[in-house]
Amino acid sequence: MNLLSVQRILGLLLIVFSFTMLPPVGVSLYFNDHNAAPFIDAFTVLLIVGCVIWFPVRKRRVDLRLRDGFLVVALFWVVLGIAGAAPLVIAQDLRMTATDAVFEAVSGFTTTGATVLSGLDALPQSILYYRQQIQWLGGIGMVILAVALLPMLGIGGMQLLKSETPGPVKDARLTPRITQTAKVLWVVYVAITAACAAGYWFAGMTPFDAIAHSFSTVSTGGFSTHDKNLAHFNSAGIEFVAVVFMILGGINFSLHFIAWRRWRLKDYLRDPECRGYMVLLLAASTLCVGALMFTEKFDSFGETLRYGVLQTVSMLTTTGFRTTEFSKWHDAIPVMLVLITFIGGCAGSAAGGMKAIRWLLMWKQGTREVVRLVHPNAILPVKLGDKAVDWSIVNAVWGFFAVYVVSFGVLMVSLMATGEDQITAFSAIAACMNNTGLGLGGVADNFRSLTEAGKWICTLAMLLGRLEIYPLLVLVTAAFWRR
Repeated sequence: MNLLSVQRILGLLLIVFSFTMLPPVGVSLYFNDHNAAPFIDAFTVLLIVGCVIWFPVRKRRVDLRLRDGFLVVALFWVVLGIAGAAPLVIAQDLRMTATDAVFEAVSGFTTTGATVLSGLDALPQSILYYRQQIQWLGGIGMVILAVALLPMLGIGGMQLLKSETPGPVKDARLTPRITQTAKVLWVVYVAITAACAAGYWFAGMTPFDAIAHSFSTVSTGGFSTHDKNLAHFNSAGIEFVAVVFMILGGINFSLHFIAWRRWRLKDYLRDPECRGYMVLLLAASTLCVGALMFTEKFDSFGETLRYGVLQTVSMLTTTGFRTTEFSKWHDAIPVMLVLITFIGGCAGSAAGGMKAIRWLLMWKQGTREVVRLVHPNAILPVKLGDKAVDWSIVNAVWGFFAVYVVSFGVLMVSLMATGEDQITAFSAIAACMNNTGLGLGGVADNFRSLTEAGKWICTLAMLLGRLEIYPLLVLVTAAFWRR
């Protein structure tokens, strides 16, 4: 274990992160909201702390191993949540406790969108912008940004990239060099964000709201600059833009790059995971709209289609936008919407959940076992497209599913032990672990009502979900620390 190298990387990453405090300062000066001081103070403190961590080991240049990569990723996301809370604690307009500030910051960086704040319409623009910015940075992953800058840091980056994106994602590099790959992903991410902001502006948002909501749409985060979320605008055009870019945010960004580079939309259809994701979006939206029509929740089919599709897409992509109080719909519909958040978007996307490719593999393995009951001697490989999937990957998917379910159960019971009812505990952990942010019961509006212990449990759930469990879980195993 190269602990000194890990320390060096963490110090440098914290130094880099400190500079993200400067854009909110610019926003504060532009809008003259008299709220630049918290971000200037946070920048100063984080820069000093980063330098103190980095300077003693600045000359330590040793290649990272895979274990070191896991440690850097896990520690940095924990440190990121604490560091990101600094301006929220300092800001006098918020008067947040340390627990609330860390919860809000981790919710932003993990693109969960759960909040303990209210009265957003009256907050300074700099704070509103900062909340959107941390979701945008968390969407593609601050560690991916670090990988793009690793030539400056003097080490290789593949270990960090693999640690940041565990699971059955496509392992082929988009470019020969990993740093170039990270830069390509950022170019794609920025391009989609810019297109989303332009779409919102054209649909009627102010430039500030358009930029802010493009950050939380493409990152599938769900934060808004208004208490009523997208319902504040009451615009079908804005909601259409949101649906389109939430769907794009839930697709593998590597696939975006491949399709755009070749100017071939059929590359999306050739990808088995993307096909399954789109079919699931269509099926879930149809089911939700049909259920709303059956319960006669809205006066017209147009309204039913408008609200049903947006809420379904919002939940499946784990964005967490809302235009109505969906928790008050017929009992079966909100539960169905919460359950589909366990699926989430595609691997390599900004979305949360278990990822569509894992569910696709489990479905194919399940159907294979049913066929084997009839033909026990048949050789039936699990295939994605035309390629057979290695059994080690199938076993890893089932192992991940088991760990995910057990972790969910432990966290839910722990939250119930703090005094929450079953519906609140179930939906709160689902909202946090699947990085959706929208719950039922006591957390239907926000998470302010949770106890201090409950908020820390949900914070842990958000981190587990964002890192897909293993990078955190591996740190508590004896094998990880054994030489």
